[in-house]
Amino acid sequence: MGFNRYNKLLRTLINTSRSTTTTTTCSNQWSRSRSLIDHKTRLYSTISTSSYHLNGGPSYMRGAVFWEPNKPLTFEDFEIPRPKVNEVLVKTKACGVCHSDLHVLKGELPFPSPCVVGHEITGEVVEHGPLTDAKVIERLPLGARVVGAFIMPCGNCFFCTKGQDDLCEAFFAYNRAKGTLYDGETRLFLRGSGKPVYMYSMGGMAEYAVVPAHGLAVLPHSLPYSESAIIGCAVFTAYGAMAHAAQVRPGDAVAVIGVGGVGSSCLQIARAFGASEIIAVDIQDDKLEKAKMLGATHVVNARSEDAVAKIKDITGGMGVDTCIEALGNPKTFMQCVQSVRDGGKAVMIGLTLSGAKGEIDINHLVRRQIKVMGSYGGRARHDLPKLVKLAESGIFNLGAAVSRKCKFEEAGKAYEDLNHGSIVGRAVVEIM
Repeated sequence: MGFNRYNKLLRTLINTSRSTTTTTTCSNQWSRSRSLIDHKTRLYSTISTSSYHLNGGPSYMRGAVFWEPNKPLTFEDFEIPRPKVNEVLVKTKACGVCHSDLHVLKGELPFPSPCVVGHEITGEVVEHGPLTDAKVIERLPLGARVVGAFIMPCGNCFFCTKGQDDLCEAFFAYNRAKGTLYDGETRLFLRGSGKPVYMYSMGGMAEYAVVPAHGLAVLPHSLPYSESAIIGCAVFTAYGAMAHAAQVRPGDAVAVIGVGGVGSSCLQIARAFGASEIIAVDIQDDKLEKAKMLGATHVVNARSEDAVAKIKDITGGMGVDTCIEALGNPKTFMQCVQSVRDGGKAVMIGLTLSGAKGEIDINHLVRRQIKVMGSYGGRARHDLPKLVKLAESGIFNLGAAVSRKCKFEEAGKAYEDLNHGSIVGRAVVEIM
């Protein structure tokens, strides 16, 4: 892409990153006998979910189930999940392997069990819930290729109405606290026994997933299903940190501590936003070598060097404008705060053991106007379509970010390898 075209696209994306937009569209492929809604005269879908099984769809599916901490995932048969109003049933094509899932599997983050983890997916729309708004169906018709964000905004709560989808009250109160969608019920039930199984986000490690429509964006045919799955968390989280929390500007100096799947995505976003110095910090040389390919101008191995001192040295003694902590570790939390310049921003995006504490020098914080903030992710309705465009234009290189592809049956092994630190970048499970 020419330099002027590149900059024009990038400026458009950055300049609109804080406006509030609500977009919704849906698609369906399997039920060609269903007539399309006349959008001028009807406001809602009245399609019955029972008709799904009468139009050639399967009657059950497989999913990877977490039962208790540090026990292997098992593959179980489920009834095909049924979407409700303004929800979409997606035939899952790929799902990313993320540390957040791993925290649940290890019992470090409290979450109801049994559950299906997996929260960054791509797939195909095969069903809309009954009474789904016609605008949703228009945006996401049957057969549409879609990507799903792990924060699935309700669109109606206090924060969603202000455009702050990343703070959606329903998402945290129901999904993260109870493992359900926003009517307080799961959509996953074991075949035969009918036992309910909870959902971490949409429960993406399954052959089908129910997703609230606000959490989906259309995926163009130019982007592959497998690599694009990481848009929904790794890229989504990085963008939220850079665009909304750090508000990175051209010429800023940025450091990222921990350059795994999410941290390495931060490097690409920092480069796209025009950061002049991008410092990658990790303890694995293979990750640091890959970081150079993804935009890092400097790398620091914190096992052999003092990370804070090195960052200060690289920046002429000042520190960086923004430091991102992508590990969720009390030690690196402190390093993150110490690495920013006076008036700089320390942004925490890494999750850790529930109840863990990070220490801060209060006097330094007060006197030097250090800003410490958390960032959980992007804003799905507004940011997810932008990230698709960044990937489609090549500004964000999905292929370079994905380091391993696994079969569905290898999902458990992928999490084991992630736990042992042997995945450089992001692994994706192909479920097609």
